[in-house]
Amino acid sequence: MRTVMTGAQAPARWLAFACGLCFLAICMLAASAGAWVSQLPPLFSAGLTPDSATKLPAPTRYSYRGIHTTVVSGIEAPLRTRLEATVPFDLGDVLAFYRAELGKLGWQEKPDGAVIAADHVELAFASPLGPALLELHRKDNSTAIELVQKNSDTATKANVMPEPGQAKVVFSNIGETEAALTIDERTIIRARGANAVALDLPAGKYPYEVNVPGHPAHTNTLVIAAGDTWELTVGRDGDAWSPLHLY
Repeated sequence: MRTVMTGAQAPARWLAFACGLCFLAICMLAASAGAWVSQLPPLFSAGLTPDSATKLPAPTRYSYRGIHTTVVSGIEAPLRTRLEATVPFDLGDVLAFYRAELGKLGWQEKPDGAVIAADHVELAFASPLGPALLELHRKDNSTAIELVQKNSDTATKANVMPEPGQAKVVFSNIGETEAALTIDERTIIRARGANAVALDLPAGKYPYEVNVPGHPAHTNTLVIAAGDTWELTVGRDGDAWSPLHLY
């Protein structure tokens, strides 16, 4: 697997896995005696105009924006696409923008587990490609956006689709010696150049350890949710890479 990012600087170091229109709700009525303007507030700020050049909906005005895609060799469509942005608009306006724009794309908002607070929003969606998640955070005078869309068809083709209600962890070793992953009281050993191996786990928080001969043991903790797939990789130099959210 590899992650590709556009619009901001980030490393692309993951290898292949073997296996709006903006509208304003203001009504105006002209008459000979003058003009009357509705006192209804706009649905969202007029400055929130969708950018037609982005892979996922995003406003044209932003102080930061990056698009990250996780791809599989031989499959054109990405496993996962993530938009990160910071925009100079109120959280309520940004939420209204996304509900409108995502609705136009056929995304269906799921009420279960929704969080809508003054400074934080978390909404799950069913998109035409697969599960999706929108998170908004209010900070200073801006709103931070994270929008993620998964591609279920690509995950199935790449053999990284989790079992229903489970999460999946993929262990890859592209180093020059064998490597071992210990997680959930199990140890998985992969020889040099061996294909990646996948492990289905319940959602939860998992301490893990990666051991490679001649290298210090690498320990970390992986927090996984049902429906997610993560990859743990040992690189060519024998170092354990940071976990990659594949799907």
